[in-house]
Amino acid sequence: MQIKKLVLGELATNCYLIIKDNKCLIIDPADGASKIIEATKNYQVESILVTHHHFDHIGALKTLEDYYHLKHNNHQNSFDYEVIATPGHTKDCLTFYFKNEKIMFTGDFLFYHSYGRVDLGGNAYDMANSLNLIKKYPDDIIIYPGHGPISSLREEKKQNWFLNF
Repeated sequence: MQIKKLVLGELATNCYLIIKDNKCLIIDPADGASKIIEATKNYQVESILVTHHHFDHIGALKTLEDYYHLKHNNHQNSFDYEVIATPGHTKDCLTFYFKNEKIMFTGDFLFYHSYGRVDLGGNAYDMANSLNLIKKYPDDIIIYPGHGPISSLREEKKQNWFLNF
């Protein structure tokens, strides 16, 4: 499986393309629909996944849904992943966990050494529960956040004090 990262929009949102066997998932189509379409032109796009519905994560969503004739968060595709509800940043936050590849796409739920703000449609209680949930997953998982650099769950458990309470 190949992962391509496009950093898009005025808030430098990470949009990910997950590619396997010439098939593709788009995660968080932030902005720049034409850039995403160009980057996926050699693949069959099976699904568009959205970690949450803040403007900086869905700027190109409507255009891509129309272009590919898909509805987002339709999990009927050939990729094997778990959808984990991780509310806190927003009520609708989802994390996509690819167990076989040991990778997670966390959107604005979990960042490198931090977590997402809870004052933009979420709450601290839900965030605490989501952080406690994610701590139960294996340390060797690579974290692909909605902004900034990638990390690992091991690194976050060690350095992110929000996962050490």
